[in-house]
Amino acid sequence: MSPVRALVLTGFGLNCDYETAHAFTVAGAVPERVHLNSLVEGEQSLQDFQIFVIGGGFSWGDDHGAGVIMAMRLKHRLKDDILRFVEKGGLVLGICNGFQVLVNLGLLPGFEPRTMKREVALINNDCGGFRDQWVHLAANGRSPCVFTRGIDTLELPVRHGEGKFFAEPEVLQRLERQQQVILRYALPGGTPAQGEFPHNPNGSVADIAGVCDPTGRVAGLMPHPEAFNHWTNHPDWTALKETARREGKELPEEGDGIRLFRNAVAYFQ
Repeated sequence: MSPVRALVLTGFGLNCDYETAHAFTVAGAVPERVHLNSLVEGEQSLQDFQIFVIGGGFSWGDDHGAGVIMAMRLKHRLKDDILRFVEKGGLVLGICNGFQVLVNLGLLPGFEPRTMKREVALINNDCGGFRDQWVHLAANGRSPCVFTRGIDTLELPVRHGEGKFFAEPEVLQRLERQQQVILRYALPGGTPAQGEFPHNPNGSVADIAGVCDPTGRVAGLMPHPEAFNHWTNHPDWTALKETARREGKELPEEGDGIRLFRNAVAYFQ
C-alpha cells in the first residue's frame, strides 16, 4: 500500500507547520512541508498528495483581516488546482488561521460546489482580545466529517483573536440541517457552552468551533489538534498522571488531537 501523503502549507506567517507535520507522522502519514510559492510556481503539485492542510499562525500578519490575503492568493493563483484536488477525493483541513483562510476562500461551508462563495465569517472575539486557553469540545456524531469520525468529546487549546464564528440565520439553519457543524464549545461535562465565557472563548454563535462541507472531506476548526499530540502537552498532565497512577491506570501516549489526523490517514487506508 502506498503511503498517505499530506501537504502541510508553510510561508508568510503560518507557524504551526512543524507540529502539524509531526502529528501526521505519528498518525502514519508521510507529511511534507511545502512553501506556498512552491505551489504557485509549479515546483510542486497539490495533486501528488491526498491531504492538504493549512495550519495556524498569522499569515501576512492578519493584515486586512485574519486569513484574507492568504485566501486571495490561493483563490487567484491556485483555484483550479484546489477544486480539482477536492473533486478527485482529497481531504482539506484548516486549523485556526487555516480555518479563517478556508472561510474567506469560500471552500467552507461549500454549499454549492465550485462556487467558492463566502457565506460565513470568523470575526473578532467578543471578549475584545486574544484568547490563549484550553477548551472542551463536543463533536457532532451525525456529521459526515472524515476528521471527527468516532469522536465524542475533545480537549484542545485555542489561541486566536478573530475566532468568533458568525453567519446569518438562514446559513446557520442550513449548516444545522445538513449536519455540517462538526465541533461545538462545551462545558467540562460535554454539554453545550451556550455562549458562556470562557467555555465559549470567543462568542461563536451556537458555540460553533468547526464546520465541514457537505461531503465531509473539507473541514476547518479554530482549536489546535496538532498542539495536543502528546499527553504532556496538557497543562494538567502532572495531576492527570498522578490520578492515573493512583487508579492503577496509564495515560495514553498520544494527545486527543492525534485522533483527527488518524481519521484522515485511515480514510485512505
